Amino acid sequence: MNNTTPSTWAIIPARGGSVTIPRKNLISIAGKPLIVWTIEAARSAATVERVIVTTDDGEIADVSRKAGAEVVVRPEALSGPDASSESALMHVLETYLADGKSLPDSIAFLQCTSPLTRAEDIDGTVGALYRDKADTALAVVPFHYFLWKKGASADAEGVNHDKSARLLRQQREQEYLEAGAVYVMRTKGFLERRFRFFGKTAMYEMPIRRRWEIDESDDIPIVEALLAVDASRLAESAGRVRRFPRVQDVDAVVFDFDGVFTDNKVHVNADGTETVVCNRADGLGLGLLRETGVPLLVLSKERNTIASVRCKKLDIPCQLGIDDKLTFLKAWVEERGFALQRIVYVGNDVNDVECLDAVGYGAIVADAEAALFSEGRYVLRRAGGEGAVREVCDFLLRQDA
Repeated sequence: MNNTTPSTWAIIPARGGSVTIPRKNLISIAGKPLIVWTIEAARSAATVERVIVTTDDGEIADVSRKAGAEVVVRPEALSGPDASSESALMHVLETYLADGKSLPDSIAFLQCTSPLTRAEDIDGTVGALYRDKADTALAVVPFHYFLWKKGASADAEGVNHDKSARLLRQQREQEYLEAGAVYVMRTKGFLERRFRFFGKTAMYEMPIRRRWEIDESDDIPIVEALLAVDASRLAESAGRVRRFPRVQDVDAVVFDFDGVFTDNKVHVNADGTETVVCNRADGLGLGLLRETGVPLLVLSKERNTIASVRCKKLDIPCQLGIDDKLTFLKAWVEERGFALQRIVYVGNDVNDVECLDAVGYGAIVADAEAALFSEGRYVLRRAGGEGAVREVCDFLLRQDA
């Protein structure tokens, strides 16, 4: 990654034919055509710039356009049951190249048969790619079951275990099942390899229940029941907002330091001193934000003086060595007569979770730890140390209503 925000397009292959369920991609699931669920998730993902459906079917194309997606009509040669998804992805990229369009840094290949996929699953998988500096990434779920196969003379053999010794679950190495919902690839590498996996592969762990997909008709009532549970939970948290407020609607903006102002790396010099890398663009944004009069604060568990030196230069109050961030934040807010629901908090790691949950506007950097991608949190397009702080400032200072 460089100092510019990496761009990602979401591409959703959707054939008109289906082997198991006729017209599967258009069947109604909880009141919406199946493909619409994935289009809506992709359009809500903060990391996605463009949502494209590749199809051979006119009705799927019409439904997709109405749902807000762009459509690329694929040729008949790429529309049969034996055509690979990769060939459809390649056709989309080649079509845009032929039209003189610049391609994105990465593409997110989304399966439209996975209606439980959420925006945070897409953002989480994209974030894993860049956080781990990987070439490819996929969504996975934890797997702890015992697999078997038929061996010689019909003797059952263990695949991921030794049948002569049954280890306890906590004794076994953690395994993961491919969710089959989200795959992310760096575009340049994909064009060269023409396959979804190459080079280093990162994983984003999504909740187990969201991996359910529509393969057979028996899957439909199960998925609809899970969607109903999701709808109920989202209704309960309807007060949480993904969209950033304007600066006049907040009482204060609070930042973590490491992994937000920096890329979360530490460079150790020969004499034992440590250095970090920050982004100059953050300073200008913070200066403009400070001119509005909104209070700013950096809250960090680290005790290294690097943070205080940087904050002094930026003229921002800085509190270091805070082990219990939430208790400190609540006291700081109360002393000033502020309301937690009017606080913006920007974090990147698990020790920020309590503060992110407590405030009205929780935001995480694009390369935050996977566990932080959750409904109600705004996912920034930029990574820590690569303009994430400037992005927050720009959002708060925007002029739209």
